[in-house]
Amino acid sequence: MKLRSYLAGDVLGHTFAVSAVLLAIIITGRFVKYLAEAAAGKLAADILLPVMVFRLPGFLELLLPLGLFIGILMAYGRLYVESEMVILSACGVGPGRLARFTLAPAFVVMALVAGLALYLTPQGAARSEALLNDPRAVQGLQFLAAGRFQPRGDDGAVSYAATIDADEGELRQLFLYAPGPVGAAPGRDSVTVARRGEVIRDDTNGQRYLELQQGYRFTGTPGELDYQIISFDVFAERLPEERSLRRAQPVDATATRDLLSSSSAEDRAALHWRFSLIVMVPIVALLALSLSKTNHRRGRYIKLAPALLLHLAYLMLLTSGRTRIAEGGAELSLLWGIHAGFLLLALLLLFGGDSLRRLRVRR
Repeated sequence: MKLRSYLAGDVLGHTFAVSAVLLAIIITGRFVKYLAEAAAGKLAADILLPVMVFRLPGFLELLLPLGLFIGILMAYGRLYVESEMVILSACGVGPGRLARFTLAPAFVVMALVAGLALYLTPQGAARSEALLNDPRAVQGLQFLAAGRFQPRGDDGAVSYAATIDADEGELRQLFLYAPGPVGAAPGRDSVTVARRGEVIRDDTNGQRYLELQQGYRFTGTPGELDYQIISFDVFAERLPEERSLRRAQPVDATATRDLLSSSSAEDRAALHWRFSLIVMVPIVALLALSLSKTNHRRGRYIKLAPALLLHLAYLMLLTSGRTRIAEGGAELSLLWGIHAGFLLLALLLLFGGDSLRRLRVRR
């Protein structure tokens, strides 16, 4: 019992330490990406932190199995280097018993991954997409950087808002420039100024508009006198739908209970992907156990690089299998065949050496 607690504590300690480091690296990289989008006016700055928080479960469901894999390699590698494994083997702790001890912390991580993959990740992804699809955050994003002239679309349009009331979602002192508006002759540009503005969404067709209040619209050709001036109390301008700003609801944001009742190939692939992340945990634990064997001459990190390549190959095969299933090019058995193959490999690496030695002894 003490040995099991000792090994489990060592493995879990390394697992959570490695996962924390990997999570910090991933979050930093993703935050820099979002920060660049916010600086360019493509993302509202006030949703950066909530989006990152909602994305955390999605990062963790992938990082925890990898953290467990590396944690077992590091924890057991130390035991091999310091000859503690030799002592355990002399005391009758063979590969089978060691595998049972290793699966105890693996099941703890497996439970965490199950909660993340089946519940928290879809919920977090749905909330994140809701923020990113909010009309104040997605469409008309250029308007949400106060005090800056910014391009709007690919046609040379420019927008400016002096101040923004984040609580009310209201923009003040707006300036909009658009070359050659729809319905006007070529070369006739338009300039619109307004005291207030707000991005609204038409729920009937999903189109977004910039509703301007108390302003003027000037249309004409620069250098000529035939300008048309229109004053308005309320004026709604349809915002251009840029492909880079349209965010479809991803299948990863769909609740697990909805995937269970769906017959879509993409939904079935997503559902079994979530199950695969759970099943993957004990398999990578056995793989790490079989690859952790070393001695004080070779060091505890000698097999870390090939082991990581093996884990990467496992994950890439699962990802490729999910893609093929979602596209209708393969059956669900492909994913489970990959799991079975790596489980067989782990068992061969773990028990194959002893079996060969027994066969030689019998001969």
